[in-house]
This record gives sequence, structure tokens and C-alpha cells, in this order.
Amino acid sequence: MTLDRRGPDPVRSSMLDDASAGGRIAHGFFSRAGGVSEGMYRGLNVGLGSDDKRDHVMENRALVAGWFSQTPDRLVTVHQVHSTDVHLATADNMGERPKADAIVTRTPGLVIGVLTADCGPVLFADHDAGVVAAAHAGWRGAIDGVLEAAISAMESLGATRANITAILGPSISQENYEVGPEFVDRLVTRDSGNQAYFAPSGKPGHAMFDLRRFTLDRLSRSGVNAGMIGDCTYADEDAWFSYRRATHRKEPDYGRQISAIAIKEDAHGPAF
Repeated sequence: MTLDRRGPDPVRSSMLDDASAGGRIAHGFFSRAGGVSEGMYRGLNVGLGSDDKRDHVMENRALVAGWFSQTPDRLVTVHQVHSTDVHLATADNMGERPKADAIVTRTPGLVIGVLTADCGPVLFADHDAGVVAAAHAGWRGAIDGVLEAAISAMESLGATRANITAILGPSISQENYEVGPEFVDRLVTRDSGNQAYFAPSGKPGHAMFDLRRFTLDRLSRSGVNAGMIGDCTYADEDAWFSYRRATHRKEPDYGRQISAIAIKEDAHGPAF
């Protein structure tokens, strides 16, 4: 397949592109389209934890920052560890990369993002308060409360829960997410209501887990305005990296895509 060296062309949500708020916020769920990586990392791999060539990863990250009309040093990501920890990004600490799974900011011009390859990327915005967040929600983070932690951190910066929009980006669909009996037992033991998120898989004791519905329900119960982009990362190899697809193929590594959001420095400047 020919390497696509065009710039990135992210998927966007009309719920986050709130024209009535004066266009204060820009966001994108970046696919693997564009970028300079090759081979199994083909396209816009931004994973610092991958074994891709580091100069390719850094150039891809610069392309993402450039899409927001920002320099690479203003793209803030964290060392994701499936936790519920939230990093507050400011102009003073934008070079840090702490262990956390959500980022929140009210600083214009900072691009905050999370990396995924099947887990759920969630972007949050309170357009009126000028507060944004990004969260990495795999099953562990989602059930432990990373989404609720991100919302609480936004409130601490002046956001109002009822004004927050939260969009779940491309992630693995239920039909491609088979889990074993230990996984089912763990979630159902935690809350018997979680049984609703499993469907039969055809293998004894196994089930198909609906991580996306689980995530959306957590968001809705938190009192925010929740929505979803329906692309499945496992099913569409041309568009998205997938950890599970790479594992099934016994590939040695996999790329990561980024979902990012920023408060514009000048709401009346050029459109993103």
C-alpha cells in the first residue's frame, strides 16, 4: 500500500463543534491517515511506547499539533497506565508526561490528547466555561471511574456538569471483543447489572463485551451530554490501529492513534 504523506484528516463530532459557542474549541479523533510511519505502523502512529522509529513518531505528533496550528511542544499526552488519575495541563508543565489516563485544561493553545488502539478515547468540553478534557477509557479505567474523575476535574476548573459534552471516539465494537469467563465474572461480581453488556460468543463461558455501551452509560449516568462516533478500530484496518487485531495476527507490535482537543487561543482566528 502506498504511504499517505498528506496531513492528518481527523473525524470530528458535531456535538463538540458547537458553533453557538463562537468556535472556541477544536478537536479531532485522528485516524492513521496521513503521517510518515511505515510497515505495521503505516500512517499517523503517535505511540511513544511503540517500537516505531522515534523520528517518525515525533514527526507524526508534529503533524497533529500542526493541525491545531500549534508547535509540537504544546501537544500534551501522558504515560497511560489504565488508572483513574487526571493530569492538569498548564503552560508551566506542558513538557511533563506523568502517569495518568485523563488530562484536563483551561489553558488556551494547549492540545491535550490520549492514545488508543481499541480502548475508548473520550473528549470532553464545556464550551461556556472554556474547559476541556481527554480520557483513555479501557474496561479497567472505565469501571474504576476514570470518566467520572475527568468530569470532577473539569468541575474543579469551573465547568458545569450539565454543560459538558462528552464524545466517545472510535473504539472496538462488541462483535469484535470476545472475553473469557474470568473477565465476565469480574465485572458481574462488581455489579450484577453489568451482565447487560455481554452477549453470547459461541464458546462456553466466553462472551462478547460491549465496551462502547458500557462507556456511554457511565457518561450518561454522570449527567453529561454523551455521544459516540461509531467507527470500530478492529474492523477497519485502513483507518485505525488495533491492539487486538495485531494480537490475533501474532504481530510483534501495533501503532496508536490520538484523540485530541484544544481551546483556541483566538476564537475569531482561522477555522481548524
